[in-house]
This record gives sequence, structure tokens and C-alpha cells, in this order.
Amino acid sequence: MKLGSRHAGTWPVRGGFFPASGGRTSRRPRQLESALEFSVVVPVHNESGNVATLIGEIARALDGRAYEMVFVDDLSSDDTRAELVKLKATYPQLRVLSHRKNAGQSRAIRTGILAAKAPVVGTLDGDGQNDPADLPDLYRQLTRPDSPEGLKMVMGRRTKRKDTAWKRFGSRLANRVRKRMLRDDCDDSGCGIKVMKREAFIQLPYFDHMHRYMPALMGAEGFGVEFRDVNHRERGSGKSNYTNFGRLRDAWHDLRGVTWLIRRRRNPGGADEI
Repeated sequence: MKLGSRHAGTWPVRGGFFPASGGRTSRRPRQLESALEFSVVVPVHNESGNVATLIGEIARALDGRAYEMVFVDDLSSDDTRAELVKLKATYPQLRVLSHRKNAGQSRAIRTGILAAKAPVVGTLDGDGQNDPADLPDLYRQLTRPDSPEGLKMVMGRRTKRKDTAWKRFGSRLANRVRKRMLRDDCDDSGCGIKVMKREAFIQLPYFDHMHRYMPALMGAEGFGVEFRDVNHRERGSGKSNYTNFGRLRDAWHDLRGVTWLIRRRRNPGGADEI
């Protein structure tokens, strides 16, 4: 697995380049080709105070690309759904899916990726702590012409985390235990910003909390994963849907299951038609 470094720059576009961030956001997408190239999937639950800002940031970061935003509301009890529906009038790139029952973050991510129309998919957490300005660099690293054969995902690695000391402690402990058991070379499995090939994701086994084990699951399928330093920010508004105790409890149960699953998988290294 290869380490990337975070840096600003330009993002290649057919026929030229445009800045990796900034720029005016148009009310209508400037489609550079008929097919979408990039889908950004965002699971949300009770994030009514964050979605408008986050959508605006995504639009600015990806201005000029053929992209879509797919927000999946996991049966929020606040005004998240109504806010998203209202924002569709301003952002024609925005699609909104709403779960009929609360099913959790991993299911919301899966719902969005299954509905995505582009071959490359990015994910962000809905609380605004992931910076959409990092998406172009992750996309470029994944799709570069000299990328290793089999590279299917580039995952963010948060620097200078804007969380409480207690939350950082719980995350470090969980990452240390998971990394030792799964040997996935991932220092920050909880980072929500990722860019991946859609066709690779849909081959992964689905289970609750799978989003925390993406590098290990990709590796078990024989897919390559790279990491890149990304920005991390304060939560915009609201409160986290997780606690340290809940994370550690779930992680203990999940780790045993993921370890069993990976050991039971048989990877043929591909198949050739003869």
C-alpha cells in the first residue's frame, strides 16, 4: 500500500485543467461529457444544520466536472429531509434518497453507492468534518494513468483531528487493535472521506458497520488501497450519533466477524477466459 501526501493543485479534465478548489458555483452543472464521471455519496442522520453548507462546498470543489451528489437520509427525526428537498431547487446535481426505516451509516452508504450512476464514487460524512476540497486530490490519485494495477480505493487519513481528547483516545485504541488483528496497514479506518471504483465496492460483503473495515475488505478481494492525508474540521452543528463505548463495543464484535470472514474467503487472483 502506498502513502500519498496532501497538496493543492489542479485536477485533470479532458481538454485542460481547472483549480482543485474554489471557483464560482453555477446553478446548472457544466457537463463535459454525456456520462457522469463522479458520484459523491453522503449518509446523513439528523444533520439539518450541516447539509446546506456541505452541499455548497461539494459543488465548489467539483465545479466543472460531470458529477452528482447522492444524499441518503437515514430516517432523520429533524428537518434534514425537508432541507435536502429544498436544496434540490438550487443544486440540480443533487439527488436525495430516504430510508423508510433507520438502518445505520453502512446501509446508507451502500444505498447511495448502489444508486450512484458514475463509475467512480466518493464518500463523505454528513457532519461537515470531512473537507470536500480534498475530493479532487483523492480522485486524481485513484485515476492517474500510472496507478498500480488493481488499485480500487484511495482513503483519507485525518491530520490534526478536531475531536475531543477522549474521542481521539478511543479512535487510537480501536485503530491499534484493528490494525494488529487485520493487518490492513490502515492508521485511520474511521475517516469518512474515500474515493473508490463503484464496481469494486459492490463486490464487497455487506454487514452493519462495514464502512469501518473497507481497507481490509478491499484487500481480501485482491484490490489495492492507498492512503492520503486529508483535512479535518470541527463539526458544523448538532452532535455525534456515536459514543466511545458504543464504538468499542461494536468494534469488538465486528472484529471477530471480519477476521473470520477474511480467513474464510478464497481469492483466485482473477479469472481468464480461454
